[in-house]
This record gives sequence, C-alpha cells and structure tokens, in this order.
Amino acid sequence: MTQDRLGPIDPQHMSAAQQAAAQALIAGPRGAVYGPFVPLLRSPELMDHAQRLGEYLRYRSAIGTRLSELAILVVAHHWDQQVEWAIHAPIALEAGIAAGVIDDIAHGRPPRALADDEAAVYGFSLELNRHKRVSDPVYARALALFGERGVVDLMAINGYYTFLAMVMNAARTAAPAAPAHRLP
Repeated sequence: MTQDRLGPIDPQHMSAAQQAAAQALIAGPRGAVYGPFVPLLRSPELMDHAQRLGEYLRYRSAIGTRLSELAILVVAHHWDQQVEWAIHAPIALEAGIAAGVIDDIAHGRPPRALADDEAAVYGFSLELNRHKRVSDPVYARALALFGERGVVDLMAINGYYTFLAMVMNAARTAAPAAPAHRLP
C-alpha cells in the first residue's frame, strides 16, 4: 500500500482560509472533510468551489440521485478509484441501483439488467469515459430521456467525478480501512 501524499491536516495547522473551507464543508450535507476534500483542502478556494459544484451535482442534478450515482460508479471504475467506489456503491444501492448492476460495473461487465434510463446513463458515461466523446445515437437517447439540462448535468457529473478521481489518484488518498464495497 502506498502512503497518502496529502493526508488530513491537523486543524491547529490550518490557515484561516483552510479552516473556513473545512467548516463550510462540515456545515453542508457532507458533514465532514473526507475523500477528495482532504487533498483539496491545500487549495481552500478551489475546494470551496469544487464542493459547491459537487453538492449540486450529487444532491440536485436534473437526472436525480439514482442516475447520478450510476454515472459516478462508471467513472470510479474507469479511474480505478477505490475511495469514490467505497463511498458511492452503497449510496447507489440505497438509491435503487440493483446490486447485480453494481457488481457488473465493478467487474467491468456490461450490466445485464438496466432500466431504460439507467441504460442511457450507463452508455453515455461509458462512451464519454472510454472514447472521450459520445456517439450521436447515445446522445440522442439521453437527450430524449433527460432534455438538454439533464444531458449537461450528466456530462458535468462525469467530468466532476473524473476531476476528483484524478486528485485522489495523484494524492494517493486512502480508501476506508475496510470498505464494504471495493473494486476488484
């Protein structure tokens, strides 16, 4: 196991800006500084902007929590991001994504049992991550189901969680000690 490059900062050693950014995160729906926000705290203004974008995408996106969590799992698998996976696999399950779908994504298999809206999100996210673009038929399907706002939010969810995965992969952010959900 490699050591966390940018682990937690002792609150006594935080700058005033870091303390304010940490407090804003703690006061919001997340309730704590964890995961990607630990390394991002080194740039408190960036962390503040990032966490507000993430708060919208995670809690209020046009496609809803269930589909947002599905997209996050596709990104987490693509980036082999254990922290994102450990956090979001249980949330996806609770939001209504079937355990078999989560297991299929974890093992890199196309999910066998997806609802139509889930298939659209999965296909869109998979193409965007693998090919760095989305084909016309996949885009049209998502547009028909979610509208322009939903498609833009879906793009942003993929981009935002890619950003977080990159931060945590570079910082070697440690996954929870014994996560219930882990990528193989």
